[in-house]
Amino acid sequence: MAEIVWTEPALADLDAIADHIAIEDPAAAAGLVGRVLDHVGQLADHPQSGSRPGELGRSRYRQIVEPPCRVFYRFDGKRVLVLHVMRSERRLRRSRLLR
Repeated sequence: MAEIVWTEPALADLDAIADHIAIEDPAAAAGLVGRVLDHVGQLADHPQSGSRPGELGRSRYRQIVEPPCRVFYRFDGKRVLVLHVMRSERRLRRSRLLR
């Protein structure tokens, strides 16, 4: 079983998305955060189940999608490092994964 490690930038990303949604619908924001956390939690048992982001070609990064979010992570053999969360309609900037 892999350990899930959320980086500070990834938590800040998720928090910003939830804050934006909460302006209109606080319940929807809370629901989204819960779904994202649950989906990421499944990576503990299946750390390589995420797809490889098409924008990155062959890389060590993977993603899972919990609409409207994409969650980017890396598995180092022991830990799942959650690196970045973004709205799926936005364009991925590789630099966000390298922070």
